[in-house]
Amino acid sequence: MRKRHRGRLRVLAVAGLLAAFAAAAADTGRLQKAEQLKSQPFRDATTISALAAGDKVEIIKRQGGWLQVKSARGGGWVRMLSVRRGEAGKASGASEAAGLLGLASGRAGTGTVVATTGIRGLSEEQLKAASYSESELKLSDSFVQSAADARKFAAKGKLVPRTIVYLPAPAE
Repeated sequence: MRKRHRGRLRVLAVAGLLAAFAAAAADTGRLQKAEQLKSQPFRDATTISALAAGDKVEIIKRQGGWLQVKSARGGGWVRMLSVRRGEAGKASGASEAAGLLGLASGRAGTGTVVATTGIRGLSEEQLKAASYSESELKLSDSFVQSAADARKFAAKGKLVPRTIVYLPAPAE
């Protein structure tokens, strides 16, 4: 029961992140490093042109870890973590590390960053179209192992036990 509740919370958190990315789809940004403009959102797609660090781009949409952009050198796809949203200039020195942290987290403020972004495997459309499947739930439950099986597995791998202190259950 508890596992399913956590899963719903994760889905809601992921959906919230996707909504935030969708809201920012018409943003502009600058490349943090030199990047190849690709014809499709794949590493091995055809390269359209080369973009230099600091080049300004208009962000059209996001797909996985890729952004579809328009630039002075044409339109295409670049890796999401290569683009810094907003009108920021070229970073250097100590500010470069802060810029990379901003890229990894989606934040560019001065606050403490406690979460990073990056969603793999599910698009916004797939999350919206998700539906309950009893057969898939039963399949996932079939992967559960007993404590005895886990101990046998650990003994084979010469693993040692570690005590983990769990957080207290939330107040209801």
